[in-house]
Amino acid sequence: MTNNPFDMPKTYDFDAAEGRLYDWWEQNGWFKPEVAGPDAKPFVISIPPPNVTGVLHQGHALFVALEDLMIRYARMQGKAALWVPGTDHAGIATQLQVERKLRNEGTSREELGRERFLEACWAWKDEKHSGITGQIRRLGASCDWDRERFTLDEGLSRAVAEAFVRLHRMGLIYQSEYIVNWSPGLQTAVSDVEVEYSEEQGTLYYFKYPLAGHSLDEGPGKGYIPVATTRPETILGDTAVAVHPDDDRYRHLIGSTCLVPMLNRTIPVIHDTYVSTDFGTGALKITPGHDPNDFEIGQRHGLAIINVMNKDATLNAEAGPYAGMERFEARRKLWEDMRAAGLVIKEEPYALTVPRAQRGGEIIEPLISKQWFVNTDGMAALGLAAMRSGAIQIVPERFTKVYYHWLENLRPWCISRQLWWGHRIPAWYGPDGTVFVARSEEEAQEQATKHYGKPAALEQDPDVLDTWFSSGLWPFSTLGWPDDTDDLRRYYPTDVLETGYDILFFWVARMIMQGLLYTNDIPFHTVYLHGLVRDEQGRKMSKTFNNVIDPIEVMDEFGADALRFTLLTGSTPGNDMNLSIDRVRANRNFANKIWNATRFTLANLGRMAEEQRDRGAEGQAVSESLTSDLLTSDSLISETPTLADRWIESRLNHTIAEVTRLFDSYQYGEAGRQAYEFLWGEVADWYIEIAKSQFDAGGDTAWQTAHLLVRVLDQTLRLLHPFIPFVTEDIWQQLRAGALATGVPSGDGDWPEALIIASWPQTGKRTKRIEADFERIQEIVRAIRNARAEYNVSPGRRIGALFSAGKHAELVQRELPVIAGLAGLDLEHTSVAESLEIPAKAASSVAGGVTVALPLADLVDIDVELARLRKELANAQKMATSTAARLANPGFVNNAPENVIAGARQQLAEWQAKQTQIEERLAALEG
Repeated sequence: MTNNPFDMPKTYDFDAAEGRLYDWWEQNGWFKPEVAGPDAKPFVISIPPPNVTGVLHQGHALFVALEDLMIRYARMQGKAALWVPGTDHAGIATQLQVERKLRNEGTSREELGRERFLEACWAWKDEKHSGITGQIRRLGASCDWDRERFTLDEGLSRAVAEAFVRLHRMGLIYQSEYIVNWSPGLQTAVSDVEVEYSEEQGTLYYFKYPLAGHSLDEGPGKGYIPVATTRPETILGDTAVAVHPDDDRYRHLIGSTCLVPMLNRTIPVIHDTYVSTDFGTGALKITPGHDPNDFEIGQRHGLAIINVMNKDATLNAEAGPYAGMERFEARRKLWEDMRAAGLVIKEEPYALTVPRAQRGGEIIEPLISKQWFVNTDGMAALGLAAMRSGAIQIVPERFTKVYYHWLENLRPWCISRQLWWGHRIPAWYGPDGTVFVARSEEEAQEQATKHYGKPAALEQDPDVLDTWFSSGLWPFSTLGWPDDTDDLRRYYPTDVLETGYDILFFWVARMIMQGLLYTNDIPFHTVYLHGLVRDEQGRKMSKTFNNVIDPIEVMDEFGADALRFTLLTGSTPGNDMNLSIDRVRANRNFANKIWNATRFTLANLGRMAEEQRDRGAEGQAVSESLTSDLLTSDSLISETPTLADRWIESRLNHTIAEVTRLFDSYQYGEAGRQAYEFLWGEVADWYIEIAKSQFDAGGDTAWQTAHLLVRVLDQTLRLLHPFIPFVTEDIWQQLRAGALATGVPSGDGDWPEALIIASWPQTGKRTKRIEADFERIQEIVRAIRNARAEYNVSPGRRIGALFSAGKHAELVQRELPVIAGLAGLDLEHTSVAESLEIPAKAASSVAGGVTVALPLADLVDIDVELARLRKELANAQKMATSTAARLANPGFVNNAPENVIAGARQQLAEWQAKQTQIEERLAALEG
């Protein structure tokens, strides 16, 4: 900003402004909730913690923009707005990156040992932390950075241990063997969210399950049961064949026994209603150790559980002659052997949904494994009750059904991971295998001493907890739980949880369940779900498509505000959005539009202040201070507002009311679009154009216009600030300086130090009659502009007009100077009456209930225009005739593709329409 409060640079420099403004906001403490005062109502958001080693992507950019918008809106409403920032330790992702780094250095996790490996992880975290947080800052995130948390910091680690101990004491945490998502490459169980499913072409293998004591030659249902599978290698772990109890094909076999192919192990034929009679052969091989549905069937029937696979996906001794083979190698070998034994029936191509590891892409193996689990039945009931009671709402509402479905069909939650980086499970094993669950090793030792009657050597469980376990505590652990802290009392429950719909279950549901269990309260009252950010063609961004749009690169080119506004106005709750760089570019131009509107206002304000200063007061010496009482413009205004003044005031009040309503109903995209349309489509395109002549009029009219423009810009900048904080703050500071220098009040009469802490606009009176009158003037202006464009009238040429205005004659006459200025009319050759005879040679139209006639002689050189139109008509006739001839040709119609024929018919219709239009124009000119 220059020393002259009225002198704005020609263009907005986001590179210079963004970092400067962010540092200024933060240094003044305006990101902190305390700025609102101790009695202010809290509004709290806990940031979805990004991976500490992550890199900003468009999904991050969207959630940061959305949450910052919510926080800035609440702050401007006078609430104690707290946005708690933080990062996640990202167990698998971080460990993978550190292990890759160690391999490049010629060593490994195993060589370092656990303690030194964890030191390497912490060093990696410290090195990478500022990367992701710096990128979040770059977007304008007004978080309270003094309250930043990390899921592995001391306080949160203590909270995790406390949560584990409490669940264990309630009997809700236990160790058991269960089917988990096993990653052979990572050598750990992984959560459902870390598994991605892809549609791939596979094979359905049909084979004969021999019936014990019978020959295969006896045929299906007598010598064997036909069975189909997509994973032949798991046959080696089968412990039953199941059929539906009502299936006539196999009912007689229930209770008999089969022989596992190639192993000849005896297994029973059982009945279960889970079996589908329509899939495959209607008989199902049951492998409880390698399929979650089979596991459930096995539990119901008391079947043995056989695991034939090692942790690295090679087969173990239970697989007999296939032991040591890699799983897919074993599949091929087993199938060859079964074919040689006459057990193969056929193979069919089959579309598979293949589970692959999110990190690495390997196929996930459903595997029986001893892990730590949480019984979520009770917590799920709490979560369902909270949603059904209305204590928590999901935006958009349709995801409530998804939430119900997940919580009503929960399985035990596997919370242990075979990693080193993370919250180590707070369980210690005594010499005889007794488990001591405690908050610390000292507490575990006390338990062991009491149990054994003397101190004992203890060994802590080597596994760590699922990242989602600690993330589920995030809304309250970040505020100090389990301690009774000031922050926990003041800011919990939080208000809104904003995140992607894809982790509604994995994170949101778990926060709700754990929050209710540990705090006896909901963690937030609203869940706002955003969709995915896709490319312009609607494709998911990926390196495969080479379509990843890097938000840092976008901000480097267009600024943070342009990206934010594009994301915010392009998104709707729960729906994916397509990101177009052209839209980002257009929104950068929008920032320039606001800049130029304010620059125009300040330039005129400065000019008027200069003129007022030069005139002095009653011949007295002129003060050099622009803040002199002589320049307090309140006393200079006595002029009655113009129609345009009253219209823009009414439209401003309407826009404030609509934007506020849309904010309060979480329709942020539409709120942004309405503010945009008001600023660009009404303030810039209409009022500022009229203001130019009102400024030229000088005196009270000019000051009235200045006052109103300052108010409109001030209030509109406040509406737009949550969307585009940097440019609005920079412009507002310029506007504030100019207004203070001339005594012009803000929209609410006050000019606080910064826009970020300014109050949200209050809705004023809307006058629909004034709006209707001005809209009539707009329609008239548009009609004249359209006629000028149709006849190619040069912009600087003034033309005459006749208005047969009926009951609107008084309005049109009063606003004629405005119409003339906007539509380029010559007032000396313009007439208005209730009823006028329209000359033959005139371009006429009806706009807003008013007949507008423009004498053709004013619009064009009639002879030149006639010649031009006749030439155009000849060409249109020629093209229409040629196209019609093509369509009349059977050879073309019978042989051309449908889309070509349709295109020719469209062309004919267009040439015929153009011919009619030209003929009408000619008739008007010749008449």
